[in-house]
Formats: sequence, C-alpha cells, structure tokens
Amino acid sequence: MSSRIGIDLGGTKIEGIALAADGGVLDRRRISSPRGSYDESIRAIAGLVTTIEEETHERGTVGVGIPGAISPATGLIKNANSTWLNGKPFAQDLARALDRPVRLANDANCFALSEATDGAGAGAAVVFGVIIGTGTGGGVVVNGRVLTGANAIAGEWGHNPMPAAEDDERPGAACYCGRSGCIETWLSGPALSREYAGQGGEQVSAIEIASRAAHGEPRATAVVARYEQRFARAIAGIINVLDPDVIVLGGGLSNMDRLYANVPAIWSPFVFSDRVDTRLVRATHGDASGVRGAAWLWEEEGLRPS
Repeated sequence: MSSRIGIDLGGTKIEGIALAADGGVLDRRRISSPRGSYDESIRAIAGLVTTIEEETHERGTVGVGIPGAISPATGLIKNANSTWLNGKPFAQDLARALDRPVRLANDANCFALSEATDGAGAGAAVVFGVIIGTGTGGGVVVNGRVLTGANAIAGEWGHNPMPAAEDDERPGAACYCGRSGCIETWLSGPALSREYAGQGGEQVSAIEIASRAAHGEPRATAVVARYEQRFARAIAGIINVLDPDVIVLGGGLSNMDRLYANVPAIWSPFVFSDRVDTRLVRATHGDASGVRGAAWLWEEEGLRPS
C-alpha cells in the first residue's frame, strides 16, 4: 500500500482523500451521509474507498475520523453525536467491509493531527486543535502523536462547564450529553444563533451573524463580543491544564478574523501565568484538515512529509 486514504465521517457528508507520501493530494471527493443508518454508513464508506482507489490505481491504508470515540472498555463507539454509531463495533465492521485493518480516531483528533503534521502547528511540541462549528470539539497532539487518553476522551473540552460562569449563564442550555451549561452550548454555531435571537434578532445562522458583526451591525457586534469573552474563558482552562504551544482553530466559526486578535487580548486574567505565549492561529488546511488527519493516522516510516 503506497498511498494513505483518509475518511471524515460527518453528520451531513462523508469526505475522502488519498495522500501521497509527501502529503500531496491524489484524490479528494465528498458524498452525502446516510443519516440514521449504521449499515448504510458502512456501505457508503466502503464505496467511497473503492471509488478513490479506482481513481488513484492504488490500494491504500485507511484512517477514519468519526464524531465520537472507541470505548477502551468495550471496543464500541461512544459519545458520537451521529447517534446511530453509538454502541456499535464500527472499527471491526468497517475493517471487514474493506478487507483490511482500519484506524479510527475522533474527528477533532484528526483535525489536530493534520495541523500538527504539516499545518499551522507543524514543529510545535504540544498542539491543541479546536473545531467550532455545529459542535465544539478538541484534540491534543504531543510530539506528533495524538493523545487519546485512558478513557479516549482527551481534548473533550466542549463537555466541561463554562469556567467562571456569570449569573446569567447558570444553569445554561441543555446539552445532548445530558448535562446543562456545557462549553459547547455556548460556543457552537447553534449557540451563537440562539444568543442572537435571544437578544432580539431573528433566527439566522452563525455565519450570517459573523458577517453582520463584520459589517458593524450593533446587535451582532455585541453578541460576537460576548462570544469572544466566553471563548477566552473556556480556552484559558485548556491553557492552564495543557499549556499548549499553539491552539489551532477550525470549523465554520474559525473564519471570524477578529477571534485571533480579540481572544488572546481577553484570556490573560483567566490564565495562571505572568504572561501567555500560546499562539492562537487559523488552520492551514481549512475544511480539509479533518480528512487529512484521518489519512495521517497511519504513521509508517517514510510516509510522513519532511
């Protein structure tokens, strides 16, 4: 096998990529996700891998990024917001369908690995990757390797309480994990839309709110400023525990240019240090980072870019 195939299994789309040894893209394509069906998800991924291999004329290793994790206790999927995967032996079933070993990782871990390998965090010892979009995910890479953790939840900052919660932030909105007031309920795209509507605006997408703020609409500007303050508090907790060299942002909300100057200007009072040298940067590979990171889950000698 001379190429690496990465698969990013999302809630609305499945993306596939084939990378050469130097990181060059041999093929990249997307299909719609078969929502709600475990068996159809397996078939869709297997079909996508077949199509990529027919295009590249190479049989590749396969890594898959999923919106969840493999439980070390059971070997089954847990914590997936694509809930039809939960409790299933996804790794085993997919390996059987593809007739080869498969490596799986959380999609945020794949994102972080991509950016640590040949993206915005390349060369850094400790990289924390953040995805802020439909949800709020995180992944940790230390010295070029994904940190999974004893419970396979390393980097899951979105399901901690908002640090230094203010009076009007308690108890917070209900989260799909069963708790209330999780960081995800404040920093995801739907959370930003909810906040805007709660301040008297209409129900619009987070991307539209960001655009309105960029054009100076007062309500959108105020809502995004509050978002930045919450983001600073939340990410300061990560800095206090992990102390990463670089934090890389991805997902739809990472395209708000103002985050990269404003959040570091706010986070210092919440970080236990006399100064903060952690860098906050935008992902180099954009929306391709997750699928590239899935491909990089295979780490055979000679296949990493120099």
